[in-house]
Amino acid sequence: MSRLVHVVGARPNFMKMAPILRAPSPRPIEHIIVHTGQHYDAAMSDAFFRDLALPSPDVNLGIGSGSHAVQTGRMMADLEPVFDRYAPDWIVVYGDVNSTLAAALVGQKKGMRVAHVEAGVRSFDRSMPEEINRVLTDQLAELCLTPGASADGNLRREGIPDARIRAVGNVMVDTLLALRPAAARLGVPAEMGVATGDYAVATFHRAGNVDDPATLAALLAGLSHVARAMPVLFLVHPRTQQRIRDFGLEDQAVGVRLLDPVGYLETVGLVERAALVLTDSGGLQVETTILGIPCLTARPNTEWTETIESGTNRLVAPSLEAIAAGFAEVRAERRSATPPPPPPLWGGHTAERIVAHLAEKRVG
Repeated sequence: MSRLVHVVGARPNFMKMAPILRAPSPRPIEHIIVHTGQHYDAAMSDAFFRDLALPSPDVNLGIGSGSHAVQTGRMMADLEPVFDRYAPDWIVVYGDVNSTLAAALVGQKKGMRVAHVEAGVRSFDRSMPEEINRVLTDQLAELCLTPGASADGNLRREGIPDARIRAVGNVMVDTLLALRPAAARLGVPAEMGVATGDYAVATFHRAGNVDDPATLAALLAGLSHVARAMPVLFLVHPRTQQRIRDFGLEDQAVGVRLLDPVGYLETVGLVERAALVLTDSGGLQVETTILGIPCLTARPNTEWTETIESGTNRLVAPSLEAIAAGFAEVRAERRSATPPPPPPLWGGHTAERIVAHLAEKRVG
């Protein structure tokens, strides 16, 4: 039997882990879930575990907030005895959060095998902490499990040998496709009083967008512009809620419905029936591409270049003018009744490929 220790710490990690826990394996596998507590809003964290039908974590470190250095350091200190206790065949890390890098560093220093799910993804923006986490984790991982050819090429350019690279697809798509019917059955748009295809969904949480008062005010002005044409449901991340209060911007979102975050199923149900999504979330860029929903991403770059190539996603500056122009382009286009074909390997079987590789006795 293989023992896998999955280290997760934030909502996107939960979405990526869920299908792997359920995927069939050629060999028996024992799954151990370690929740670092990096995402420390208990209500939001619990909602994602519920929606994704995840078992309770075997270990919850409860790290909580702190600077990147403090948070990562605490995780490393607390993860070491956990890895000693469980002696895993693989430490499995996900995405690009601080939990990912902390677990990879501890595992590599202890001579344990680390597998990185979503390896090779790059925005090429080293000002983003997530980009640093991605690059360093891939250098440490023995097995780099990538979303596809673009990520494979990024790893090769960084000197990662082919023996450590496996193209498996995008595991977030597995979760989306598996839970899409359940999300639709909830009827969330009707509950919120909006009509299918006649509203926008917005989420913003990245530091570059919400930690500067002028930028956040400009984003709210952009949402207000869209709200003159259709309802805008702004699912406000706790970090963003706090910044809006701190900067005194409560009255800037004219006509925009400011809502508390909702669970994964409710989010998918809203996004699938929306006319438009405005976001800085990597996960929503992927989900809108699979669902065929136009997306305006308020960032100068994206790690998910496949979403740009598909034609569903546009990068826009976080300004009233850029959002207004992007919105006008979306409204002028004829929407196809059929979503564009997904990128290669993004068809819902990524978890099976991952588990097959983790069941291998050797890499290379």
